[in-house]
Amino acid sequence: MVQLIIANKDYSSWSLRPWLLMTALGIPFEEIKLRLNFEEGSEFKRFLAAYTPAGRVPVLVDEGFAVWETPAIVEYLAEKFPSKPIWPADAKAGARARSVCAEMHAGFVALRQHFPVNIEASLSEVGRRVLASEPAVVRDVQRIVQMWTQLLDASGGPFLFGGFSNADAYFAPVCTRLRTYGVPVPPAVQAYVDRVWSLPAMQAWVRDAMAEQDFLDFGEPYRSRRAG
Repeated sequence: MVQLIIANKDYSSWSLRPWLLMTALGIPFEEIKLRLNFEEGSEFKRFLAAYTPAGRVPVLVDEGFAVWETPAIVEYLAEKFPSKPIWPADAKAGARARSVCAEMHAGFVALRQHFPVNIEASLSEVGRRVLASEPAVVRDVQRIVQMWTQLLDASGGPFLFGGFSNADAYFAPVCTRLRTYGVPVPPAVQAYVDRVWSLPAMQAWVRDAMAEQDFLDFGEPYRSRRAG
């Protein structure tokens, strides 16, 4: 059984992606969860140093062999578990799915910066304020809406490429951001967000995130520990 090293489920968007993919598709793995701490010499950094010089999660470990960075993890899983629908079977659909995942991996900087993943929180007032003052965030949201609408129209749903695939796992953290910050989106897009949120695997992640009760100051740009 492979191992997946992740961090706090409330905050770690990159941890969510392979965890959701593997859980939803029934790929067995052992979860190793660390407490986020990016300071040099922290337990988080010391543990990861045995597996990756990058010092970040997630990391997949297969019989001692470590794979880091989510795109590499996903491709490794696709080769190791070829019967699992990690990517759409159609060649062009598979290429398009990889394209939008690469776009997510490299882009949407403003969305990430101003709407960090925080599953436990409800910050719709913050969302309204950010959307009113940060045009780059508005552009990122508009691109998400455009992308998802086109993909859902082309595939017929219920997920971006019909059945659940890595593309949906990749955008699951965006779904959590839209919920946390109360971002208004068209009904078809909101329905897709709700479907991702309702996945049994996603609900399992959310339950764990809510149970953590681990307030990390560096992940909370809009709340103080006292405010909760």
